[in-house]
Amino acid sequence: MNSADILTKRALLTPNREAMIELASGVHYTYAELNQRANRAANFLREKYKVQKGDRVSILAHNSVAYVDLLFGLAKLGAILAPLNWRLTSRELTYIVNDCLPRVLIVGPEFVSVYNEMKDSIKVEHLISLEGADVSVKAYETLIDQASAQEPKRPDISSDDAVCILYTSGTTGHPKGAVLPHRQVVWNSINTVMSWGLNEKDISPILTPMFHSGGLFVFLVPLFHVGGKLLLGRVFDPDASLKLIVEEKCTVILGVPTLFQVWMNSSQFENADFSHVRFFISGGAPCPPPLIKAWSEKKGIVMRQGYGLTEVGVNCFSMTDEDALRKVGSVGKPIFHSDMRLVDEKDNDVPVGSTGELIIKGDHVCVGYWNNEEATKQSLKDGWFHTGDMARMDEEGYFYIAGRFKDMIISGGENVYAAEVEALFREHPAVADAALIGQPDEKWGEVGVMIVACKPGETVSVDGLLQFCAGRLAKYKLPKRIEFVETLPYSPYGKVIKAELKKQWVVESGK
Repeated sequence: MNSADILTKRALLTPNREAMIELASGVHYTYAELNQRANRAANFLREKYKVQKGDRVSILAHNSVAYVDLLFGLAKLGAILAPLNWRLTSRELTYIVNDCLPRVLIVGPEFVSVYNEMKDSIKVEHLISLEGADVSVKAYETLIDQASAQEPKRPDISSDDAVCILYTSGTTGHPKGAVLPHRQVVWNSINTVMSWGLNEKDISPILTPMFHSGGLFVFLVPLFHVGGKLLLGRVFDPDASLKLIVEEKCTVILGVPTLFQVWMNSSQFENADFSHVRFFISGGAPCPPPLIKAWSEKKGIVMRQGYGLTEVGVNCFSMTDEDALRKVGSVGKPIFHSDMRLVDEKDNDVPVGSTGELIIKGDHVCVGYWNNEEATKQSLKDGWFHTGDMARMDEEGYFYIAGRFKDMIISGGENVYAAEVEALFREHPAVADAALIGQPDEKWGEVGVMIVACKPGETVSVDGLLQFCAGRLAKYKLPKRIEFVETLPYSPYGKVIKAELKKQWVVESGK
């Protein structure tokens, strides 16, 4: 089972069918053309840069057809795509690059300055320029044009061999690289097509970054599987994306709650005709029920709430159109080829209606974390992946995500782990301790509130702390509010009691 076959065989079945429009360039690609590009990428990476099975290749760039080339081209070689989150700082990216050690790094024009900040601290053998990026190396486009379009000879590749490493924020302060095998990519696609009813007439825009599992796997791979069409956006623009959805008559659309709120506030929203849309699906973070109802009332459309994780596949539940409003707040029922349980702290199943940790088993589950055996053992137990998310199931079998016992907030669809942000705040010479809690937010879903205790006799301003963090953390990880206290509340075991902080700073104050 090789995930590259999804494109290779689709190109054999429907070679001349339009597969994708790259909106930034305006270029239209058939399935045959995309498969030839993937072959060219595989061939020049193997021949010129000695990329072999198991080697990693990273890309630091905005969305482009190059991501498609690399996803499928590397899969043909048994090599691994490790895309880089361009929202991170050079400091954060340096850690990731030195962890996965890519043989090749491809850099887009917007990120040359970030690369220059990293270059003396990272270990990368080969650099490639994308879209004219000024890094004084060979151009990706030239390498593609000059390479053979013939199918590359494949090594022996098993279903459990890695096709991607996608880094997620780590509870210990460092990102973890989720290792996605070929079987995960294929079975996520099968589950999505079956459970969501995708077909060759479906058209979907890709508006989320392709360094995310959402950009790569929610609709891209499943629609290639069935022969649908994708509209590849470079960066998100609310007015332009709504216009695109209407003009291209998109049928299935993914967004995060923040996007749906921004779309509703767009000047294009009131007159937008969504009669061609089969459903919208919100993922990345819990979608507020009032937002789902508002879209239904204002536009008469179906909006489903999805749930997925990089580690277990981005599409884990399914819901019918009829139940999207009847069961508002639910993520639906488990996808077809998957096993799910809700368990207590001793891994015993909890009763229907009770809250427990969601654990998931199936061929759509990852094989663990790159270079992190301890994290793998903690998450994967007897084939069950422990998500760290709390959920309940009602008597009809519908699941509701209740929260997370992992210390994490989700802001605008991005995971922000408290440990990472707190660790940086504690590096400030005036700070004795700091604790990050989540504050509900209408636009972002959740934002961070940092509670800071200073050392005796020391003071620091809010601006001083934010300036201290600037350039060391991605902007979306920075707290939107900072409050100062004499001391933080601690348990007998020395841990901050965040429930007390939330009660004081979120519930009682209503700030």
